[in-house]
Amino acid sequence: QVWQIRLDMHLLNHDGNIIDAASIAGIVALCHFRRPDVSVQGEEVTVYTPEERDPVPLSIHHMPICVSFAFFHQGTYLLVDPTEREERVMDGLLVIAMNKHHEICTIQSSGVVMLLPDQILRCSKITAVKVAEITELIQKALENDQKARKEGGKFGFAESIPNQRITAFKMESAAVDTNDVEEQAGEIIAKADPPSEVIANPVLHTPGTAQIGEGIESSWGDLEESEKEEAAEEEGESEAAAFECEKVETEDTSTVRKTKNEPIVLSDSEEEEVVILEPQELPRKTR
Repeated sequence: QVWQIRLDMHLLNHDGNIIDAASIAGIVALCHFRRPDVSVQGEEVTVYTPEERDPVPLSIHHMPICVSFAFFHQGTYLLVDPTEREERVMDGLLVIAMNKHHEICTIQSSGVVMLLPDQILRCSKITAVKVAEITELIQKALENDQKARKEGGKFGFAESIPNQRITAFKMESAAVDTNDVEEQAGEIIAKADPPSEVIANPVLHTPGTAQIGEGIESSWGDLEESEKEEAAEEEGESEAAAFECEKVETEDTSTVRKTKNEPIVLSDSEEEEVVILEPQELPRKTR
């Protein structure tokens, strides 16, 4: 037989970075929770009430705390604990969960930014410092609560509201002047650098290949030395074959042999129209 514990979180309001806030709230709730004491004798299980025995805490070996990093300008700038407005314009988000023993529990990356190993290592070092600070605050809060309970003082959610220990996201309304918005936008656009050309003109190195932008030139169209020698031999054979004799049969089964710069001689004396065939180049052997 085991205890079944379910942790539900209800989001009232937030100003960004809800993952870190939820992880802190969840681990503190589990550390603060007390279950009824139990005794087992054979198959008989006795669950004691709080009046009979003091409830006991859960066995929590470590506290994984999440720390979020927002990246801007393709990872050039990073920001810890982003606000809701910063999350709207960030390029990517990296969440690292770690305990105070510098043990990484999970890493989650989202967005359109590609991170380098050095950037992840830098974020892990910052996470180790932040987790140590947050864990110390959590332990102090739990000790103060335990001390208040032993002294018989007031504690709990209801007592935290009048003491202003529970804060709510609240912003006072402010008037915004939008008369010169177009002028300000025009000045910003005028001072900004023109956008860089994204796609350059294609560079045609050899027929059938192309390259866009800068990079290593393709060598698909270049022949190796052995292929060049074979191509030269095949070209010489084709030229020699072009000068070879061709056999032509006439209507009276007379055959003649024609070579380059030689007239065609018929076997009979009849005059017939003669068509001189030019030497044809044989098709080259293709690989």
